[in-house]
Amino acid sequence: MHELIFTFDSAFEMWTFWIAVVALAGFLLGGLFLVTRPQAEVIGHPKGLFLLFMAEMWERFSYYGMRALLIFYLIQHWMFAEEKAYVIYGAYTALVYIAPVVGGYLADQYIGQRKAVLFGAILLTFGHFFMAFEGGGGQADPMINVFWLALALIIVGSGFLKANISVIVGQLYDRTDIRRDPAYTIFYMGINVGAATASIICGFLGQTYGWEYGFGLAGIGMLIGLVFFIIGKPLLLGKGEPKDPAKIAGGKEWAIYGAGLGMVLLCWAAIQ
Repeated sequence: MHELIFTFDSAFEMWTFWIAVVALAGFLLGGLFLVTRPQAEVIGHPKGLFLLFMAEMWERFSYYGMRALLIFYLIQHWMFAEEKAYVIYGAYTALVYIAPVVGGYLADQYIGQRKAVLFGAILLTFGHFFMAFEGGGGQADPMINVFWLALALIIVGSGFLKANISVIVGQLYDRTDIRRDPAYTIFYMGINVGAATASIICGFLGQTYGWEYGFGLAGIGMLIGLVFFIIGKPLLLGKGEPKDPAKIAGGKEWAIYGAGLGMVLLCWAAIQ
């Protein structure tokens, strides 16, 4: 009886995994089809919307894929007591939702939303890939410092990206354009698809084959989103650029990126 239940559960998990894979692949191919059309608009919206849809879908895939594994990773690999693991998880989640206040301000006042999203995506890509360096496990392992750095990069990267990518969606339309509300509905569909499929796919790989596979796939997802965003820059039609380029002239832009890296170090210390 126990063997029958185990077999059923395993088969159900495998089917769920492959359904999520097919769904994610379908949205990926559909997005590629839309953004490569020769027309300036597709299904009544600028192609930039679908570029942002793809970038955000993969960002949410990487974030929720990692988050689906994090509490188990803290307890089973780094050997934290369950109570301490939940404290770390809660602190990490709180910082992820606080960081956009800073990221949004710096984008609005200085570097613009597009560059902020790009900088955030780069930090997130490194952060998710660093999560795959698991070492031997246990809190005495020096590799745990790489784990803290990975969390810090994800926190700050989310702060720059999460606060600004949805702003660019609105900038693609005039304030009186009735398509703005449907555009956000489409955009948030990308968030939901990325989040739902990531929890299944990365969670299954991490628990079945090893942590590095789940976290590594989350990193690959973020890298795909970054590549989409870089290549598709012309589709944004110049939106999300700095309001006053003079504010970031003479090396000031790099100073802001340096401040972002300083935030990484601050979060690296705080998350511990």
